[in-house]
Amino acid sequence: MGTVAVDLAGASTMELVNAASAIAAELARREPPESAAACLELTEILSAAGDMNEAALAGFVSVVDTGREVQRWGFPSTQSWLRNRLGMRDTRARERLTLARQRHRLTQVTRRWRTGDLSLGYAATIAGAVARLDDEDCGAAEEILLSMADQDFSAGKVASFGKRIRDVIAERDGTEQAPRDAERGYERSWIDSTRSLDGGRYIKGWLNAEDAAIWDGTLGPLAKPAGADDDRDLPERAAAALSAVLSGGHRATKVTVICDLDTLTGGAAPARLTDGTPIPAEQARRIALAAGVSPLLLGRSHVPLYLGYRERFATPGQRRVLETLYPTCAVVGCEVPGTLSEVDHVHGWALGDSPTDIDQLALTCGFHNRYKAANPNQITIRRTADGRYTYRLQPPRPDIGSETREPAATGRPPPWPQAA
Repeated sequence: MGTVAVDLAGASTMELVNAASAIAAELARREPPESAAACLELTEILSAAGDMNEAALAGFVSVVDTGREVQRWGFPSTQSWLRNRLGMRDTRARERLTLARQRHRLTQVTRRWRTGDLSLGYAATIAGAVARLDDEDCGAAEEILLSMADQDFSAGKVASFGKRIRDVIAERDGTEQAPRDAERGYERSWIDSTRSLDGGRYIKGWLNAEDAAIWDGTLGPLAKPAGADDDRDLPERAAAALSAVLSGGHRATKVTVICDLDTLTGGAAPARLTDGTPIPAEQARRIALAAGVSPLLLGRSHVPLYLGYRERFATPGQRRVLETLYPTCAVVGCEVPGTLSEVDHVHGWALGDSPTDIDQLALTCGFHNRYKAANPNQITIRRTADGRYTYRLQPPRPDIGSETREPAATGRPPPWPQAA
């Protein structure tokens, strides 16, 4: 059995975390005492210790979030990292992130939480209640909600009162003047957008059937998960998809049907979409009657596929070829369709290593295209027998000169595949 000896006053933060992790691991392996009275007392003590542990954890998460460290590891957001790496449910990850972001404003809550005088439940409830308030209203709300906690109101009652505080402030400031959803009717679409204190925006609204169909057809494919490591929930992916459309990353919706000339002239061979979905020959001919038909030729003489270093941007002809090769983003596990992805120079055009030639291009979604450009050493590139490129994400390299320590054993698998 191992031993833990640590000087609490002189130990570093890493040494304290390792000691706490070792103690927690040993405690989890032990069977509980048979005495119910003893277990009740132990539960209360350990719960209070767990709340203070969460207070320390909120500080760590706050630094990670502010420093955008998770983006170096290929995670789209801090919340995604909490869900994927720490295995949290979405609600728990959101709660922990709110605590991390509000702790600097809730000075009394943070102080009492860190000393064990306030439970995690109350701290999380108050942090959620003040998240949308300015600093002045936040201070007043903190005083009121803390006094309710001291009077032994349940966390649920404190949460309800916190919501009422937000409603009263909205009425005072005149920010809730939009008519209720039912009063608007359901004939015309509407969107209400208000700016938040941190420069963001709150958006709510309703779309009629026609506009909803446009929404689904445009944003639906873009909102698919960007691989197995993408633990963003659907609302986060939908927001990213909307940003891609508004920033011009999206292009007009089109459908490419690939078929032989024999199919168009009466043959029975099925056509296919760029993602491999088969299309009956008869349906392909019907589509061709109402759409533009053009040849897709893999050669220099008909479509300019090899542009060298003279041109940086791929031509429409090159993109059409790439869309037939890449049904999805080139990153392994990413599900964003190739038709909605960006053309990527495999080895970097700006570095002079990748000309704008068809055999040096691939399709990647906007997130992974930017991630690859910012983290070239964290992408492993392979070329398959059919000429396609596949990208695999690798862990970030430690900073040169930075001190590295072996973390205590937690029972969790490492975040990235380890070399044999």
